[in-house]
Amino acid sequence: MAKTFKLHVQEAWCKGCGICVGFCPKKVLEIAVNGKLSVVRPEECVGCGQCQLRCPDFAIEVEEVK
Repeated sequence: MAKTFKLHVQEAWCKGCGICVGFCPKKVLEIAVNGKLSVVRPEECVGCGQCQLRCPDFAIEVEEVK
């Protein structure tokens, strides 16, 4: 069975810089109209952690769903 992942975003911490969007290999993330991060394709997340690693504000956490 394939692993699945959930992204937790602390919207209050997100400044909408878009670094995470640029590093996401599966294009799971976008910057929404409100200027904050939006998880638009959560089912595509492969859990690589690039968004979590690159976020300068520690606003993203990748969690493996058991």
